[in-house]
Amino acid sequence: MIKTFQDRHGFARADVTLANWRTSPYSRWTFQNVRDFVPTAVIAAETVVAERPLASDTFLDAPMETGLAGTDTARAFLEFAHTDAFVMMRKGEIVAEYYAAHANPDAPHLVFSISKSLTAVISGILEADGILDPDRPVTDYLPEAKGSVYGDCTYRDVLDMRVSLDFEEAYLDPYGAFARYRRSMLWNPPMPGAEPENLAAFLMTLQKADRPHGGPFYYASPNADLLGVIIERATGARFADLTSDLLWKPMGAKGLADITVDAIGTPRTAGGVSITARDLARLGELLRNDGARDGKQIIPVAWIRDMQENGDREAWQQGRNVDLPNGRYRSQWYQSGEADQAFCAIGIHGQWLYVDPSTETVIVKFSSHPEPLGDEENQDIFTFFRALCRRAI
Repeated sequence: MIKTFQDRHGFARADVTLANWRTSPYSRWTFQNVRDFVPTAVIAAETVVAERPLASDTFLDAPMETGLAGTDTARAFLEFAHTDAFVMMRKGEIVAEYYAAHANPDAPHLVFSISKSLTAVISGILEADGILDPDRPVTDYLPEAKGSVYGDCTYRDVLDMRVSLDFEEAYLDPYGAFARYRRSMLWNPPMPGAEPENLAAFLMTLQKADRPHGGPFYYASPNADLLGVIIERATGARFADLTSDLLWKPMGAKGLADITVDAIGTPRTAGGVSITARDLARLGELLRNDGARDGKQIIPVAWIRDMQENGDREAWQQGRNVDLPNGRYRSQWYQSGEADQAFCAIGIHGQWLYVDPSTETVIVKFSSHPEPLGDEENQDIFTFFRALCRRAI
């Protein structure tokens, strides 16, 4: 008997559109099938290999203090938090995995703003090659940025989210500048009567707020999309190809991956990457190991040290958007500021890459949280991750 789409997912395929693909319940499927809605560019691995998840019932169902009332096992917390996929590594070995019934372990999952952190890694590799310089003005790379908010800021201001940008990350506003931004990247349907606009052109229309650059941390996704535009301009290469050649293949990625692009192929480096949970864990492990794999340096050690140790604490305190009271932000990565020296990449709807060097632990959590700003706004997720890192294996 043929099993229909509705049998598998609880809704008809025709119910899912470009207007609702990021909403529940459709997101449980769409976050693993973005290319059905938005054009994508493939980020190629050397060889794609189907992977069998590790049986983890003993780990997932053992009693533990999760930090969240009413959940006394890892599985209970993951189910409460709308988790699609979970991978935990310790000392380079996968020690636990979880996949929801609707999740496919080999399907790339949209990671939203973790894309920013991945983009910064590519930037760091290019910095070491002398192709990019964080201290140079943006206009050295994009002369057309003159007259926009980016006309008098540095590449470092962009990397550290310290651009004085007059823009609000209003995820649920269907009519404002953020909705126009999403239309330019083809994530939202066109507005009737509105002139089509591509992503790079939209970025050049953004204006400066009434404060200098280099001040408080101010989280704004267009900054990370600008990084992608600069990277492609400085190298003359497609971002997807650079990521494949400089990172995916050298680190031994085994799954499918892609990035959404706009009508003229501009990559959505602020939020358009889809990757498997295991491959994202491999990236976390690569960073934990100072950017080296099998004796080959892939990510420069100096860039990793700068990302881990620098970042303006005062700027973070003035504008922080995540509950890390002692934290910092550097090169599109969050730092805990605690003794564990943990650092993480975060995406809306519950996407996480968490690395704790003190316990040699890497954690990946993919989710289809119904709200854009779900568990990253509260302390529960950090308490849970820290409890996992302390668990004996």
